[in-house]
Amino acid sequence: MEPVRLLPLGDSGLVAECGGDEIAEAANAAVRALRQATAAHPPRGVLEAVPTYRSLLVVYDPLVTTAPEIRRAIGEAVARADPRRLPPGRPIEIPVAYGGAHGPDLGTVAAEVGLTEAEVVALHHGCEYRVYMLGFTPGFPYMGTLPSAIRVPRLASPRTRVPARSVAIAGLQTGIYPVESPGGWRLIGRTPVRIYDPSRPDPFLVDAGDRVRFVPISDGEYERRDPGEPASIGPPVPQRPALAVEQGGLLTTIQDMGRPGFRRFGLPQGGAMDPLTLQMTNMLLGNPLDAAALEFTSPGPRLVAARPVDIALGGADHAPTVNGVPAEMWTTIGLRAGDVLAFGAPRAGRWGYLALPGGVDVPVVMGSRATYLRARLGGHGGRRLETGDRVGCRRRAASARLRLPSPLWPAIGEMCELRIVFGPQQDYFTDDAVAMLTAGEYRVSSEIDRAGYRLDGPRLPHRAQAELLSDGLLPGAIQVPSGGQPIVIMPDGPTTGGYPKIGAVLRPDLRRLAQARSDQPIRFRAVEWDKAHGVAREETAYLQGLSFERI
Repeated sequence: MEPVRLLPLGDSGLVAECGGDEIAEAANAAVRALRQATAAHPPRGVLEAVPTYRSLLVVYDPLVTTAPEIRRAIGEAVARADPRRLPPGRPIEIPVAYGGAHGPDLGTVAAEVGLTEAEVVALHHGCEYRVYMLGFTPGFPYMGTLPSAIRVPRLASPRTRVPARSVAIAGLQTGIYPVESPGGWRLIGRTPVRIYDPSRPDPFLVDAGDRVRFVPISDGEYERRDPGEPASIGPPVPQRPALAVEQGGLLTTIQDMGRPGFRRFGLPQGGAMDPLTLQMTNMLLGNPLDAAALEFTSPGPRLVAARPVDIALGGADHAPTVNGVPAEMWTTIGLRAGDVLAFGAPRAGRWGYLALPGGVDVPVVMGSRATYLRARLGGHGGRRLETGDRVGCRRRAASARLRLPSPLWPAIGEMCELRIVFGPQQDYFTDDAVAMLTAGEYRVSSEIDRAGYRLDGPRLPHRAQAELLSDGLLPGAIQVPSGGQPIVIMPDGPTTGGYPKIGAVLRPDLRRLAQARSDQPIRFRAVEWDKAHGVAREETAYLQGLSFERI
């Protein structure tokens, strides 16, 4: 086995690289053995360990530990890890209806490889596949290795919509799309089995290390076993709504600090785009720091108070008004029944927050109230707010009514300097690229969402290849595709990815990028990995040191 390399991913991630840039059973076994050793003796501050093809992403809390401590602990785990002690993996059978409407690419695949459709099907289901990793979407299993006779490349132009439960192949791999999503793999069949179902006690059917066999079934058998679309949880209907939604705005969702602990299954932590201001907005009402709030961008929502209720507004300044009269930011606002809260053109920032007493009252799903749109999970029925929705709060009245003096407001709309740690794939880039990242000036492009921000600015050339085996991602990771323009992963971004990462933005600074406008210059400044944990500790000290005024 190759020596294990311990590489940085921002201020809260360590990548333990166990192999080269190719799919290899031995490298993956080493990754799983390292995860097993880490789980048996969890190092202080470790939150998650995410196995991929050839690396283990160790996610840690920089408020609890440091990079040197984590390197030492994982180095000790490497010495203990023994692939020979791995369990054999659970055997799992997946029924598949091949071809026809269920597998629209089967005929094309057969023609490309010079076989009949029946021969392709026989080869596909005739062997056992190891689940190397999960990623891309919640529960998506990357499995291998395909027989060489049926290996075909991805589609030249990915589909914008792949039906959930589609069975697909690409290169050496086969997989199953757990939810409807875009995708470029070849669709050769479909299974009636839900491999991801958040309504189950265990939402994920497979895990890394499992052994999967596909079992052909007829179209008739598929129809008999087809579960249809998952039962819609639907939005909650509060018994005593606080706000009625007259207009939902562009993207108004319910967010908290996210749902950690599921990255190894392909489910991102998600949560607020600006966690600091979410917490500060909650403080104005005496809420728990992680209470759920409304997150919105421009154009903002139009809301009507269904009863007398206190609210607090923080984050981006979206020119709020109550009944047409300008309203203050960073203070508790008392609304009367029938009052109309509206927003205008943003004066600074992108993401605003509205807190309610006790937090927004929606069910906890997998440990969080945060909305994750791609998986239709959490929040208000897994979707953005729409006209006619009702929003409730968990307490009838605020436990505190506070104002934050303007000198203490968090920086929004100022010069955006982002501290980064270089790596883990810094060596994939030329020396000029590394220098340009910190010397150049960037701006947020029009291609942004809660998953990622593409930046316009100096292109960052690769030394050779612009792709690699998918490995772990965290919010803040700076991926660089072949075009050279960086993409920064945001809270709803994928948990794994196949583009090299030149560096990663420190988590406390990521909120600055989230709030940056397209006309705002962005610069990167490198910091040492061994000192990066200090930034999170500075942010915590700032939060704890805030002094509010009672109103």
